Amino acid sequence: MNKNLKRMIYAALCLALCMVLPLLTGQIPEIGKRLSPMHIPVFLCGFLCGWPWGLIVGATAPILRSALFGMPAMGPDAFSMAFELAAYGAVAGLLYRVLPRKPWSVYVSLIVAMIVGRLVWGAAKWAMLGPSFTLRMFLAGAVVNAIPGIILHIVLIPPIVLALNKAGFVENNRRSTP
Repeated sequence: MNKNLKRMIYAALCLALCMVLPLLTGQIPEIGKRLSPMHIPVFLCGFLCGWPWGLIVGATAPILRSALFGMPAMGPDAFSMAFELAAYGAVAGLLYRVLPRKPWSVYVSLIVAMIVGRLVWGAAKWAMLGPSFTLRMFLAGAVVNAIPGIILHIVLIPPIVLALNKAGFVENNRRSTP
C-alpha cells in the first residue's frame, strides 16, 4: 500500500479516536479534563504519521469535536486547544523523525512536545483573552491541573510508540541511524 495512503488512514483513525476517547471520561468532566484523552491520539499521530499529519489532526480535532459534541466549548477553549494539539503533533513527529532511533528519543520527543504545546496554548489563550489571561491562569491550566494527564501521557504513549515501531508501523517515518 502507498506510504501516504497508509499515513492518511492512520491519521483518520487518530482523528476518530480524538472524538471517541473523551467519551470514556465525559461523564466526569473534571477527570476527563485532567487526563486529556484527546491528546493521546494526536501524539500518536505525530509519532506514527509524521509531523504534517500530527499538525493537521491536532488542529482539526478540538474544533471538530466541539462542533459535533459541544466539548470543548467552541470559544477560546477549542481554538486554543487546536493550536496546542497542532504543536503537540507537529513537534512530536518532527523530533521523533530527526532524533536517533533509540527508546529515549520517544521520551524526549514527547516531553519537548508537551512543553512546546503548553506554551503555544498559553500564547493562544493570551492572544484571544488579552491581559485577563494571567500567569496564574496559565500555570493552573498548563501545569497544575494538567499533572494527571502529563503522567498518563508519559506512562502510556512511549510504550505504545515503541511497540508500533517494533511492529513496523513507524519504520518508514523515521530517519535511519548509521
